[in-house]
Amino acid sequence: MGVSIKCQYGLRALFELSRRWGQGLVRITEIARVQAIPERFLENILNQLRQGGFVKSRRGKGGGFILTRPPSTITVEAVITFIDGQIFSMDCESDPPLHHCQFKDDCVFLPLWREARSALKTVYRCKTLQNLVDVDQCPKYPDYSI
Repeated sequence: MGVSIKCQYGLRALFELSRRWGQGLVRITEIARVQAIPERFLENILNQLRQGGFVKSRRGKGGGFILTRPPSTITVEAVITFIDGQIFSMDCESDPPLHHCQFKDDCVFLPLWREARSALKTVYRCKTLQNLVDVDQCPKYPDYSI
């Protein structure tokens, strides 16, 4: 039901790029430092996000990463479903089901799980990276080297 750590790191990396939208390429070392993401792990995540069309990159001196489109057009839902797949899936509803449930056709909990998934999807769908930047109370480029 939760969001994987890989997805959390991906969202944090995209958030950092959103904070710097319009300011050019951002080095991976800077994203990793500011968002406290292990750099080696971040490389893999950003490459996956590049393949998904969320970011583009340039190698070499002066290289880095940048969003492919404005942060106001990237929803949290799009990122989560790209990295983690279906939001809040139930084992009994997978195809094929991960286990046989004798209550599947008459399960009192299934409507509850579906309602919870719908509510969660609505929250994720309605929040963009720009929304997160707008409520961010941190300084633009905090110095964590204290």
